[in-house]
Amino acid sequence: MAIKYLGSKRVLVPVLGDLLAASGAGTALDLFTGTTRVAQEFCRRGARTTAVDLATYSEVLAQCYVELDAAAVDRAEIVDALEHLESLPPVRGYITETFCEASRYFHPKNGVRIDAIREGIDEHYGDSWLRPVLLTSLMEAADAVDSTVGIQMAYLKQWARRASNDLKLKVPELTPCAGKAVRGDATELVHSLPHVDLAYLDPPYNQHRYFTNYHIWETLVRWDAPECYGVACKRIDSRDPATMSVFNRKREMAPALAQTIKSVNADVVMVSFSNEGYVPLEDLVEMCKARGNPVEVLAFDAKRYVGSLIGIYNPSGDKVGKVSHTRNTEYVLLSGEADRIGDMASTVLDRTQQFSRAGSAVS
Repeated sequence: MAIKYLGSKRVLVPVLGDLLAASGAGTALDLFTGTTRVAQEFCRRGARTTAVDLATYSEVLAQCYVELDAAAVDRAEIVDALEHLESLPPVRGYITETFCEASRYFHPKNGVRIDAIREGIDEHYGDSWLRPVLLTSLMEAADAVDSTVGIQMAYLKQWARRASNDLKLKVPELTPCAGKAVRGDATELVHSLPHVDLAYLDPPYNQHRYFTNYHIWETLVRWDAPECYGVACKRIDSRDPATMSVFNRKREMAPALAQTIKSVNADVVMVSFSNEGYVPLEDLVEMCKARGNPVEVLAFDAKRYVGSLIGIYNPSGDKVGKVSHTRNTEYVLLSGEADRIGDMASTVLDRTQQFSRAGSAVS
């Protein structure tokens, strides 16, 4: 299970896993890990994986799914902790007041439970290895009863059907691994991270900011009760330029991405991108060619994020526009030693009809 997420690679994950396996990589880097879906798959494929992201909630997800080895933890201890948290009496706290009453992201009956459980995690398990597991369980439980289209820039004018369901904590499906979670700016960390066999880069494509799109998860994990503003009750620090990624700035994105691709210390580099991104495909190919290796491009026809399927809404939840299209093209660029990336592409193309070879370029 994972939270709803803009740019999620849920459908692509098995293919990315096949590419990793075909590369023979034993170590991997997921440099913009987000919900850690791809990092989890790399772990399942046996690669020792480092998951990097700037978001605090992403670090917690990585601590749960990438650093913890499913074979080395006591599941019964997790179950006992979740049962204890679910038994706590409801509390009307920050979540209820901000995201149930001042706004309508969660039904109040679930808001008071989220408040109680979040307080209980730090009170009873603040210094425990269980903390990231319990926070992950709470995020996923809250996501399952929210009333949004998948991003937290707005909530639905009418309650989503799932919002009336009771919040239910579940044991996260941990992965077999012994990886590492790192929180920080990819453009800064890329120069100091150790060498890996394969690096996967899935940077933000355009102006959509993950800090504001998922501000509730950031607040839920930090538990800092920030001042908020607007109908969407976004964190006040959303206005701080420091919370905007360079990848969200059209003029700055291309040189930042080019430098990141060039600097990553890996034998094979895989870059995911969209035809809706700021950088055209031909420029992406040139960025990858700068590493001095051949480049293979795979194309994947995909659905756009769920919000695009139901329309465009303003912060008050009113429908204000029509969506121009509901599908896009996801690219996966492979850069590395010629025979190796040729084998990777051929292996995937032999296993699925979803991909097509969009082209190749030899440096």
